Amino acid sequence: MENAIKNMVQGIEAECGGACACATCHVYVDDAWAEKIGSAEPMEEDMLDFAYDVKPTSRLSCQIKISNELDGLIVHVPERQA
Repeated sequence: MENAIKNMVQGIEAECGGACACATCHVYVDDAWAEKIGSAEPMEEDMLDFAYDVKPTSRLSCQIKISNELDGLIVHVPERQA
C-alpha cells in the first residue's frame, strides 16, 4: 500500500494510512502469487466485508508484508474502492 501511494497507483486510496481500518487499498492478488502471499488475518477479513467486489484472492494491500520473496508480485486494482 505504501509503495502504491508513493508511486501514485490509480485506485489505491488508503484512507486509513495502513491501519487496517478501511478497505480503500483493496487489491486482487494474481493467482500465481496467492499462495506466497498467504491468507488474510481475521481483522483483515472483517474489513474486506466492506470492500467492493471481493474475490477469493482479495487482500488489503496494507496487510501484505513485502519481502524479497515477493519481488515481481502482481496485484490488480478493482474498478473502484468501497
